[in-house]
Amino acid sequence: MAHLDLHGRRTDVIVIGGGQAGLAMSRCLTDRSVDHLVLERGETANTWRTERWDSLRLLTPNWLTRLPNWSYQGNDPDGYMTAAEVVAFLDAYRRSFDAPVQTGTTVERVHRTDDGYVVSTDQGSWRCRSVVVASGAFSNPRVPAIAAEVPGGVEHLTPTAYRNPAQLPDGDVLVVGASASGLQIADELNRSGRQVTLAAGEHVRLPRTYRGMDIHWWMDAIGQLDERYDEVDDIAKARRLPSLQLVGSPERRNLDLNTVAANGVTVVGRLAAVSGHRGLCSGSLANICTLADLKQQRLLDRLDEYATERGLDAELVEPTRPVATTLDVTRIEVDLRPVGSIVWATGFRPDYSWLHVDALDHKGRVRHDGGVTTAPGVYLIGTTFLRRRKSSFIHGAGDDAHELTEHLATYLAGGLAPTA
Repeated sequence: MAHLDLHGRRTDVIVIGGGQAGLAMSRCLTDRSVDHLVLERGETANTWRTERWDSLRLLTPNWLTRLPNWSYQGNDPDGYMTAAEVVAFLDAYRRSFDAPVQTGTTVERVHRTDDGYVVSTDQGSWRCRSVVVASGAFSNPRVPAIAAEVPGGVEHLTPTAYRNPAQLPDGDVLVVGASASGLQIADELNRSGRQVTLAAGEHVRLPRTYRGMDIHWWMDAIGQLDERYDEVDDIAKARRLPSLQLVGSPERRNLDLNTVAANGVTVVGRLAAVSGHRGLCSGSLANICTLADLKQQRLLDRLDEYATERGLDAELVEPTRPVATTLDVTRIEVDLRPVGSIVWATGFRPDYSWLHVDALDHKGRVRHDGGVTTAPGVYLIGTTFLRRRKSSFIHGAGDDAHELTEHLATYLAGGLAPTA
C-alpha cells in the first residue's frame, strides 16, 4: 500500500486505471512486494459498469477469461460473459488479493520531477518513482467531423452512450461503422423492429465457430493470439485493424454483413460526406467485402492445415465455409430525412492530455516499445496489440503485465532495464 512521509503521499508505483489491465498490473506488483497504488476515476471496471449497452457480452468465451492467479470458475465455460458478469469477475479479482485501489479519483496531470513523477488528481497529489498508464484505449469514442454536417433534429450517440433500442427517438437509424460494436448494435436495432442502415467500411469477418470449435479456440491453438508485436511486419497497421465481426451469444451464432442484410438491414459503403439531407457513401464496398472474404478464407485454410497436421480431422466437424458476402452495392446515398438517430461506431481515441512527460508524439499518442515508453519509468498497458495480438482481451492483459512488471522491477532496482 502507499504510505505517507514528511513530503506528502509517496509510493513506488502509481497505476492509473482500475480495469482489467490495471488490476493485472497490481497483482503482478503485489506478487513482487512492490509498493504501489491504483487510481481509478470511477469504480473498479468502471467502463464495464457505465459504458456498455445492456445486451453486450464478451467476444471471447468464458474459458479464455483469466488474469494472473485468477480464472473463470463457473459452469458455462463455452458461454460469453455479460457486462455485469465481467464487473463481478473483476470485483472478485480485486478482493482476492486486496488490491490497493483508490476509487473516485481522477488523474489531472502527471509530470516529471528530479526523483520521479508527481501524479496530481482531484483528490490530491502523489509522488512516485514509476507510472503505469492503464487508462485503456477505448476511453473516448471517435466521431468524424462530418457529424457536424448532419441536419438538425437527429440524435447522435456512440456505443458508450447507447443502451438499448427503446432509448432512441422515433425514426430510422443510421449506424456508422461495421466492426463488432456497430454490427451488434445494428443487428439489435433491426431485431427490435427499427429500419436500420449500416454504413460499412474496412472490416474483419470470421465465423463464430468453425468445425465445431469457437474461433478463439482456433486462434489460441495456432498461436495467433500470442503473436508478438515485434514479430509482425507492420505493427502500426496491425494496431489499426478493426475488431472482429463477432457476437457473444448463448446460441453461438454468426454475425456478419450477410446476416444483417438477410434480416432487413440496408448495408451501404463507408459514409464519406453529408450534403444536405443526403449521406454520400463510398463506392468501394464490393472490393472491401471481397478482401474481407479472402482474408477469412486464408485463415480457415490455415486452420484446416493445422487440424490435418495434428491428426484432428476425425475429431472435428467436417469443414463448412461461410458463403461469400453478397450485398446490393449499387446504393451510394442515404436519405437522412427519415433518420431520427445516428450511432457513430467509428472507433475510439485515447486521451493522454494529462500526461505531461516526454512520451507523446505530435498527435498525442504514446511512444512506446511494447508498453515501455520513451519516458524512463513510465509504462503503458491495456491497448490494442501492445505486446501480443491478444493484448486488448482480458486474458492478454495478464501476460503483458508479467513482462512489464519484470522490466519495471529492474528499473526500480536501478539496474539496466532489459530489452522489452
